[in-house]
Amino acid sequence: MDLQSFFTSPFPREMAPYLLLGFLIAGVLHVFVPQKFYANYLSRKNRLSVLWAALLGVPLPLCSCGVIPTAIGLRNEKASKGAIASFLIATPQTGIDSILATFSLMGLGFAIIRPVAALITGVCGGLLVNRLVREDDYCSVDDNSQLSTVNSQLKIWRVVKYAYYDMIRDIGLRLLIGLVVAALIQVAVPDEFFLSFGSQPLLQMLVILVIAVPMYICSTGSIPVAAALMMKGLSPGAALVMLMAGPAVNLASILVVHKSMGRRFTSIYLMTIVGFAVLFGLLLNATGLDFSVASHGACCMTSVLPSPFKLVCAIVLTLLIVFALMMKLFSKLTTKKPLDPDVTVYRVEDMHCSHCEAAVVRAVEDLPGVEKAKASASSNTLTIKGPATEEAIRKAVEGIGYTFKGR
Repeated sequence: MDLQSFFTSPFPREMAPYLLLGFLIAGVLHVFVPQKFYANYLSRKNRLSVLWAALLGVPLPLCSCGVIPTAIGLRNEKASKGAIASFLIATPQTGIDSILATFSLMGLGFAIIRPVAALITGVCGGLLVNRLVREDDYCSVDDNSQLSTVNSQLKIWRVVKYAYYDMIRDIGLRLLIGLVVAALIQVAVPDEFFLSFGSQPLLQMLVILVIAVPMYICSTGSIPVAAALMMKGLSPGAALVMLMAGPAVNLASILVVHKSMGRRFTSIYLMTIVGFAVLFGLLLNATGLDFSVASHGACCMTSVLPSPFKLVCAIVLTLLIVFALMMKLFSKLTTKKPLDPDVTVYRVEDMHCSHCEAAVVRAVEDLPGVEKAKASASSNTLTIKGPATEEAIRKAVEGIGYTFKGR
């Protein structure tokens, strides 16, 4: 075991410039593209709405949990059931930040294949749902939220805050875990380990599916792990399966989709993700092209960036992650302070990111008796100021797919 290789892993340096750029673009999309824009293109119950849903979802930096309340919001805007399925399948598989990070570590080929596969998978899943899911099988959701919010902050500040605080707070810990796991794989797993599977690439994919599907893996944090496994002999197709199925679905999202969308919808949603991940993995292996990470030197294209610049970006990214995680911990600790008599704290489970928090707040903030609402994914709490009834809060929270546990 070479400890030096653990502490000198190239992954953070190679990914940092592209992650910082991706976060910025994601912030611009979040602030300047209103959610109504997406709803306007998804309301028609035809193939075009399914295609638009996937096209609009691919660049969005939403994880498999954050995409669910967004999809339910689109449902409240009368989006078609096929468009909702397409959006749910395509969006968490990739985002503008993960596309750039994939390019930085795994080369241009993977950076192109990944969003294309997400797009095709989303469209096919949406078409299947349109054809096989009847309207009475599709759970309706009460519209308790308003999609538009008033924010007096300057838009540029909102872009920066979302890009370099909210997003990093959401995925920072998982990204660090992914980098550490990738470094450990480099050190601890014997070279060419996965070659022991011999001529059974399908077995590799099935092993990856068993590991990746139940777990919560973000589209960016999965990249260094997939790259490290490829260096140890994992086939490109099996790596693609991890990059598709891992971020697209997890046990929590399956349960929430089942609760919000119905059994038949959930079955098609899950089988489409797993089936197309394996199909694209097999097709990628069948091409015979060299997608080896090692052959790219982690990524031959990144040589255009000077090493000092990459190092500075890595330091900046590290400081941003440390700051965001410290603020997240501070927020969790402050929820334990004594509260005013008219403030009630409820427990809400299945929140994992800032998108989840925003969805829960939108669902309850306009209810009678709610003067102020604040949700915390880190502590699984919803703090309500005002005399709103617990039953009204429960109905609003459960209506968008989250688990309400009471006071």
